[in-house]
Amino acid sequence: MGMVDIRSLQHCSLVVRDLERSRWFYGAVLGLEEVPRPSTFTFRGAWFRRGNAEIHLILAEDTTAPPGFPDAGTAKRTGLATHFAFEVGDLEAARLALIRVGIPIVGGPMPRGDGVMQLYVEDPDGYLIELFQRTPKGVGGPQRGAVRG
Repeated sequence: MGMVDIRSLQHCSLVVRDLERSRWFYGAVLGLEEVPRPSTFTFRGAWFRRGNAEIHLILAEDTTAPPGFPDAGTAKRTGLATHFAFEVGDLEAARLALIRVGIPIVGGPMPRGDGVMQLYVEDPDGYLIELFQRTPKGVGGPQRGAVRG
């Protein structure tokens, strides 16, 4: 086992140019179920699910840096760009393990808005990776079932 206790790949986030066309493709063509996104999000997008895996679509023109991120002027540094999300058993333990081996935290920890806390790191090639932990009710934003819109 590695230094970080990864439990599953939860979602992949994709930046799209035409949200309605992508919504049609992932929903009508591929048959994925569209599910609600956190109401706290200020950018347009759509979430789709099949089983336990999700695809999060983010409209390219809305990619801006959220609080907790350095605004480096590049899409990959925004947290609203292409990234992979792994669920971890203990986000704080993962954060400390990463820092211990010299991996900088580039965003967070911060609430995602749907009942999880998240942080972001970059792999050696600069790909953004989200690590998250589900939180007790009321921590990290409303729980997924309570999300509207």
